[in-house]
Amino acid sequence: MVTVGKAKNRLNVRKRSATTVDKKAAKTSFSIKRQDHSRHLHTNNRRPGLRGAIKSSSMAVKMPVSSDERSFQKAMEFLSAQTDYERMRIVRYNTTTFNLDRMRRLLKLLDDPHQKFKSAHIAGTKGKGSTCAMLAAMLQHSGLKVGLYTSPHLVDIRERISINGQLISQADFVKLVRRVEAAIKKMGKDRPTFFEIITAIGFSYFADQQVDFAVIETGLGGRLDSTNVITPEVTGIASISYDHMAVLGSTLPKIAEEKAGIFKKDVPAVASPQPPEVMAVLDRVARQVHAPLAFVGTDIEFSLRFEIARPYGAHVRVTLITPTSRFEHLTVPLIGEHQAVNCGLALAMLDRLKSRGIPVNDAKVAEALSKVELSGRLEMIWRDPRVIIDGAHNAASVQALFKAISQYISYDSMVVIFGCNCDKDIDGMLEQISLGADKVIFTRSANNPKSAVPDELSAAYIERFGKMAQVANSFHEAMEIAGRAITREDLVAVTGSFYLIGEAKQYFMKRSQQPPSMDN
Repeated sequence: MVTVGKAKNRLNVRKRSATTVDKKAAKTSFSIKRQDHSRHLHTNNRRPGLRGAIKSSSMAVKMPVSSDERSFQKAMEFLSAQTDYERMRIVRYNTTTFNLDRMRRLLKLLDDPHQKFKSAHIAGTKGKGSTCAMLAAMLQHSGLKVGLYTSPHLVDIRERISINGQLISQADFVKLVRRVEAAIKKMGKDRPTFFEIITAIGFSYFADQQVDFAVIETGLGGRLDSTNVITPEVTGIASISYDHMAVLGSTLPKIAEEKAGIFKKDVPAVASPQPPEVMAVLDRVARQVHAPLAFVGTDIEFSLRFEIARPYGAHVRVTLITPTSRFEHLTVPLIGEHQAVNCGLALAMLDRLKSRGIPVNDAKVAEALSKVELSGRLEMIWRDPRVIIDGAHNAASVQALFKAISQYISYDSMVVIFGCNCDKDIDGMLEQISLGADKVIFTRSANNPKSAVPDELSAAYIERFGKMAQVANSFHEAMEIAGRAITREDLVAVTGSFYLIGEAKQYFMKRSQQPPSMDN
């Protein structure tokens, strides 16, 4: 069983107060990891406040486009013309739309790049991206050249493909798009999809750069996912909950069956703690394919402990012990107890890789974790007033988001800006929002055909929970409404789809580059 230890002097955690320590100390200790392009949002003393930023939105200056950027834009135009199931409202989940044989044909034309590096493969409903980031960091700090393939991206498609924390360059991306485009011309009418193409680009880049190891996140499901052509050294299953029910199935066992499709014969598999019905399915599938499966917290000793202590402030420590590894009292780099569970999965996968001959430096694990950064997960994107973005895209993720906020951040009132895709568990997410938000603004991401209609979200929310809500037709409008409603002690939480989170990042990146408004 997973055990949650209590800090020696643990305080009761209330909705509006992370701790009873003085506010100055709480603000000093609170820290969220973020990428370089957002770091200056917190340190630029000349940045405008939220209202000033909104008013100065017309002051952006257009810069000339270089030839490299034009080539990159052309590559993006080619990709945008391909079938993209990530953006379709209705997707048939079968071997025609998700065709591994088609993926293998494409890779064969590219000289089978996926067979030229060792890898770890991770599926799950929530937490797989965080697990991938932590595992990749620990392998990198063991001295390996590590590729990381994840999805979706927030601002730049190149976020999906990186080596040792560095995004693929525009020049390399363009070169590989052209290589894949040439291969596609030989495939006839059965053309690969957008995700298959991006996956092929990622695999080709890792092969070209001769990575020692690659950490691969599945896109949708697992069994029919384009990434499921690899034979990894270890597979991992992060937390499974309700998501993509119209595609993967309406019950947890059906969803689990699809996720378990990444299991391979004689390849060790590790899973996070799961509901009993999910554990049963994962165990059955693992036995069928002869994959040795272990559950963190059941088969592998694991504990997590929430603490409040200087100099870290509120944080979680984890311990994971196996016959070959002792990872004790490690500080989890990402906020929330759910991230501690993800960290446990990453550590368990790292342990299994040691048994497969992958060189792992146990002494570097703590240092590696301390440097993990993950954009769009409980990221404080703005400080005056405070705005947090988090890609919580199902009910369990929204619940985990609000729990983490209550433990780590003090605030007077929380305004939630929410927009999601129409194929999500909307009822479940609305229920969680009703429990955590003081004010709700429903909106939608631009140019996303799968976006749920804000008016319909608002109507369902008001009818079901009897609470008021406001509607905005764009993220910019939602921020205008929020800017008029909050004070410095309030908090804005932007959540729902990753499309909306990406828009929020772009919005505040632009705001940070503008001079302050004269009337701010």
